[in-house]
Amino acid sequence: MALSTDTAAATDLDSYRRELTGYCYRMLGSSFDAEDAVQETMIRAWRAADAFEGRSSLRTWLYRIATNVCTDLLRGRARRALPMDLGPSCPPVVSSLERVLGDEAWISPISDQVVLEAGIDPADEVALRDSVRLAFVAALQRLPARQRAALILCEVLRWRAVEVAELLGTTVAAVNSSLQRARATLAALEANVGDGGGAVTGDQRQLLASYVEAFESYDIDRLVGLLHDDAEQTMPPYAMWLRGAPDIGAWMLGVGRECSGSRLVPTSANGCPAFGQYRPSADGVHRPWSLQVVEISGAKIARIHAFLDTGRIFPLFGLPAELRAG
Repeated sequence: MALSTDTAAATDLDSYRRELTGYCYRMLGSSFDAEDAVQETMIRAWRAADAFEGRSSLRTWLYRIATNVCTDLLRGRARRALPMDLGPSCPPVVSSLERVLGDEAWISPISDQVVLEAGIDPADEVALRDSVRLAFVAALQRLPARQRAALILCEVLRWRAVEVAELLGTTVAAVNSSLQRARATLAALEANVGDGGGAVTGDQRQLLASYVEAFESYDIDRLVGLLHDDAEQTMPPYAMWLRGAPDIGAWMLGVGRECSGSRLVPTSANGCPAFGQYRPSADGVHRPWSLQVVEISGAKIARIHAFLDTGRIFPLFGLPAELRAG
C-alpha cells in the first residue's frame, strides 16, 4: 500500500511516535537526542511517502529510517554514560565536585509518559520498564550501533531475526551473530533486561512516602535507614558518585546541607519513581534543583540519580518552574 501525503498519512506516521521515541532513546541514551531523531525520522518519512510501496510494513519502514538516523547521530560521538561507569566512587567532600562534564557525556532521564504505554499486559510493562532503566540504557551504549539495534529490536521489542535482517539489510545469520556478541557484552556488564521492574507495589509506595517525609523534613538519620548499605548516589553533570548509605548521609549533612527545606514533586522516569526537587530561596520561593530518579531493590532504596540540568529536564516532565507557598 502506498502512503499518501494527506492528513490520514500524517496520523498513521504519528501513531508510531511513542514507540519510536523509546527505540531512539535506547539507541542514543538521551531524551533530547531521541526527540530530535524521531522528528528527523518523521520528516524523512513524509518526504519519501510517495515512494513507499508497501513492500514492507509501515512500522518496519519507519524503524529502518529511525535506525539510519540514530546511526548517523552516533557516528564520531563518545558514548554516553553514568558517573559510576567512569571511575571509582568519591568521598563525601566538596573537592569531589571538581570534575564536571558536559551534557553530551551523560545518559539523560526520560519521562515514562513519553515511552511507556498505559494499559498494556503487566508482563510486557515489566519488560519495557526494565529496558529503559538508566543502567541498562548506559550498558547499551557500550555496543556498536548495529549490535545495539539488533539487541533492542530482538530482545526488547520482540522482533523476529528475519524481520531485523530485513530492516538492517543483512542476513539472519549476521543478526544472530550480532545478538550473540551483544548478549556477551551485556552479561559481562551484568546488565540484563528483566531485573525485577514493574509498577510500584504497596510496600514500595510506603517506602517512597517515608523517603519524601524524611527528605522534606531533612531527617537524614531516617533517610539513611531507608537505603541499602551499599546504595549509590549520582549527580550529573558532576562526575562524582557516592557509594554506601553512610557516605550519602555524610554528604547530605555536609556539602549537600543546602537541600534542607526542599520540597519534592512526584513524577516517573526510566521505569522508576522520580521526584522534582525544589530548594528554598531567600524570597521564600522553591526553585528547581534536581530531578531525582529513585531505584528500589526489595524493601529499600538502591540508587538515587539527581540530574541537575533542570532548565532542560523539568519541562520534559511537565514540572512547574517554581513552587510558592499555599
